[in-house]
Amino acid sequence: MALKSEFFVQPAYPYDRSRPIRWVWSHIWRYKRLFLQCVAGFIIGYTSFSYARILIGQAADAIINADPAALASAGLAVLLILLLDSLASLAGSLSIETVAQRMERDGRQELYEALLGKSQTWHDRQRVGDIMARATDDMRQMNGMINPGILFMLDMMLGITVPVIMIASIRLELVSLLIVFVLIYALAVRRYARALNPVVNHQRSTFGAMNAGLEETIVGIEVVKASAQEAFERRKFHLNAKAYRDYFAQQGRIEARYLPMFFYALLTGGVFMHCMLLFAAGRLGVAEIVAVMGLIGVMRFPVFVSIFSFSLVQLGIASARRVLEIINAETAMDENASGHAAVMQGGLTFENVTFTFDDGIPILKNISFDVQPGQTIAIVGQTGSGKSTLTDLINRTYDTVAGRILIDGIDVRDWNMASLRSQISRIEQDVFLFSRSIAENIAFGAPGTPQEDIERAAREAQAHDFIMALPDGYNTVIGERGVTLSGGQRQRLALRVRS
Repeated sequence: MALKSEFFVQPAYPYDRSRPIRWVWSHIWRYKRLFLQCVAGFIIGYTSFSYARILIGQAADAIINADPAALASAGLAVLLILLLDSLASLAGSLSIETVAQRMERDGRQELYEALLGKSQTWHDRQRVGDIMARATDDMRQMNGMINPGILFMLDMMLGITVPVIMIASIRLELVSLLIVFVLIYALAVRRYARALNPVVNHQRSTFGAMNAGLEETIVGIEVVKASAQEAFERRKFHLNAKAYRDYFAQQGRIEARYLPMFFYALLTGGVFMHCMLLFAAGRLGVAEIVAVMGLIGVMRFPVFVSIFSFSLVQLGIASARRVLEIINAETAMDENASGHAAVMQGGLTFENVTFTFDDGIPILKNISFDVQPGQTIAIVGQTGSGKSTLTDLINRTYDTVAGRILIDGIDVRDWNMASLRSQISRIEQDVFLFSRSIAENIAFGAPGTPQEDIERAAREAQAHDFIMALPDGYNTVIGERGVTLSGGQRQRLALRVRS
């Protein structure tokens, strides 16, 4: 069942949002051709790279037997097969990098559309800095999970599996130590992942809290300075940054106890000793020994890089969980795409309207009145008595708890959300303007409005004269929230063109 949303765009691809891992996989599988091309490239690459070790063993045998023809053939074969390895690995790396960048792009778009669809009630409960952390840094961590995270995972799996198979083809009894190593390695990885998972989850949450605190301080910098609270805010940020650092230190301690390289060193020595025993018994030649030790060498980088691959993947999953929490969050209202849509005449009726916020304390209780089209009314009351809340209910910024509101005789809950809101203008006490040109701000409710209509709206709001006095007139770019304008100027610009 689809989640309620005040703004809904049909997804470009049916992503599985049931769990973080499935969601990430559905993003990857959207580009399955590229992903399979990556897997194929690395299978070919590791097979070629490993087989070159067998050819080098044959070359060693040719050197011992003084066979120039066999030596030349082996040298040429190694050159060609390593060239194939390079080309295949390059194709695989390019493919996985493309998947990673596309996933980050698609994920950001998916998250942004989800944020647009959340209700005001939901947004009221959020910290903007934490949302920004999820939209930027968490999405970036998911990119790193794919490349190089999943790339290293492929390295790890193929870099161990392919050499083991080839060693088995040379001498089956040499595989016994490898099986023991793989089992110990799997147990070490399982223990490492279990220890790391809660740490990276806390790490991502702490980053969000630090970012949220930073955003609140910057937005409220005028209040901070007016109250001389710089020292307090500095201390608060220091504590948040310290908590974030501490989780990195804890991650480092867990990684320091990850010992596969120690087990790999024991494996290398054990396999070499086994080879020497077989050679002494006349059951293994020099060519086979060189090939086997070369294949053991192939395993070194995959074992070494596994510490980074698991860390990147765990961080990516933790980040995906945080992003998916936002996308899957329930919202209070739906866009009602099939609802009533018409040109408003202006009739407004409140019928026994009651409204409370989450604390359950009534802001409005049993409010009833009628406003006729063209009629102007004034609502007077003390601070906090619910005057602004009345207007919030008309365009369904919030929904009534009891009673109903009708526009032209139609319950606002039966109106199409876009049609309802696009025909209602509001000027808030705290006016919000975007860091765009004055013309774009005036036409925000009706993109594509002709310049003459924008200027007519500005004249009606008595804003045209001060706009023309600005350096670039209607093309003047104002600061975020309109901070480069006076309060009165911001309010006049807020009388925007409506569709």
